[in-house]
Amino acid sequence: MKRYLLAGVGLLALGGALGIGSRMLGKTTGETTAPKFEVDPLWPKPLPNHWRIGMTIGVTVDAQDHIWIIHRPKTIVAGELHAETNPPQAECCVKAPPVIGFDRDGNVIGSWGGPGQGFDWPMNEHGINVDYKGNFWLGGNGGIGSDPEYKETYHDNQILKFTSAGKFLLQIGKPRQSKGSNDTDNVKGVAQTIVDPKTNELYVADGYGNHRIIVYDAETGKYKRHWGAYGKRPEDTDLGKYNPDAPPRQQFANPVHCVVLSNDNLLYVCDRVNDRIQVFKPDGTFVKEVFIAKRTLGSGSAWEIAFSKDPQQKYIYLTDGENEKVYIMDRASMEVLTSFGDGGRIPGEFYGVHSIAVDSKGNIYTTETFQGQRIQKFVYKGMAPVTKKDQGVVWPAKKS
Repeated sequence: MKRYLLAGVGLLALGGALGIGSRMLGKTTGETTAPKFEVDPLWPKPLPNHWRIGMTIGVTVDAQDHIWIIHRPKTIVAGELHAETNPPQAECCVKAPPVIGFDRDGNVIGSWGGPGQGFDWPMNEHGINVDYKGNFWLGGNGGIGSDPEYKETYHDNQILKFTSAGKFLLQIGKPRQSKGSNDTDNVKGVAQTIVDPKTNELYVADGYGNHRIIVYDAETGKYKRHWGAYGKRPEDTDLGKYNPDAPPRQQFANPVHCVVLSNDNLLYVCDRVNDRIQVFKPDGTFVKEVFIAKRTLGSGSAWEIAFSKDPQQKYIYLTDGENEKVYIMDRASMEVLTSFGDGGRIPGEFYGVHSIAVDSKGNIYTTETFQGQRIQKFVYKGMAPVTKKDQGVVWPAKKS
């Protein structure tokens, strides 16, 4: 696939630290290697209590290797919820709680979430992240029309923090209060959050209504700083439709869909519809950008990022819900080495592959939005030679 890489000012000076210009990671004896995965078609186990899940739009892994998802109960069609009618129309089924936890074997080990006292649950859930203290951060992108009472107002202008048991701890922002991409009190359609354990700062991909990264103190919710594409002050000018043949756009499009922090203190941001990843220092200084599947239109190609589990985090795993695949990239060069996945509904295929997380063993977990409505596990099988740029469905090898 074609790859376009544009470097920011100062990239050459950073080349040594980032490994650019050195021997490519994953190459041995002239052969490119990359992490290998196989889908586990038996994970997770069937959900209890006749539960059904809707659009599944967040996944995170805690320190115990428990896998947590967040989904949208409101998106489950009525025909799947006949046990919720009054009187019940049939034995099956009911909406699962918005947040569900699984152990390594795929058993449900916890669930919580939904409206409660003292906080404003989002109209449209989006993103979940567990921080280094074991607390959970949730966003939402319930936009104009999502609130029946305020049909002309963008609703989800808040971030929520909970304990692992679902006890409310903190809210940043208030529904329907956003004043745009330079409002420091409210957010607008948060896609993803990440907490830096070194500074206890919360980085926010903000997101669906705004065009920025914003940073808060993770304990108090106090505003720290924010920036837009290339580290510039964000603007809310309508960018129009993405044109892959035009010069790179100087502002983030909607949504700014991911934010992740590497061990070497680089911040990676998914500018989804613009088909690019931008990299920053934690203070907002722009480092570089890379375009992925640059001619992708529609929902774009750069959805969400996770890193490989080696200390150097040599590889980036990037979801692409428009082309229905996960890219495996060399983090130093930002080159796509290979990819896996295809469109469909059987294990190993995707329908709107959305979020991604990695456990301590290197296994990948993906969620699917739209009508995909599921979580999948891809088992890490070690390093292997790259024989195909697009592997398609990574089905388990036959047992001898």
